[in-house]
Amino acid sequence: MSETVKTNWKGNMAFEWDVNGHKIIIDAKESVGGENKGPQPKPFMLAALGGCTGMDVISILKKMRVTENLADFSTEVDGELTTEHPKHYISMHVKYIFTAKSGTELPYEKLKKAVNLSEERYCGVSEVYRKAGVKMSSEIIIK
Repeated sequence: MSETVKTNWKGNMAFEWDVNGHKIIIDAKESVGGENKGPQPKPFMLAALGGCTGMDVISILKKMRVTENLADFSTEVDGELTTEHPKHYISMHVKYIFTAKSGTELPYEKLKKAVNLSEERYCGVSEVYRKAGVKMSSEIIIK
């Protein structure tokens, strides 16, 4: 199986990605010659991790029937970049943020199991990053 993403130059430092038929504009900061028409490409690495593991966690929690008590769920991914070129992420930290529906509780052990399964078995994005030497860490937050 293979996938292709097309990248078209839109002038100056801006490009347009075509990802599965969805258009995304990326650009550089004005301080480096861009026009800030869209996000820079590197943070998409953090977004890819948050989306990949988030989808895994929800899929697993659905099977465990935990989503019935879930009002909200999000991931926040922080990445630390090197200071030397080529700048790349040396560490990433994922916050899994769960909010229970009013009057309900969320089973911490099931949340932890879903997160662990994603991180250790299912999320291909985190696997690639780990193999590239990125230090990975995470935490579970229940609101």
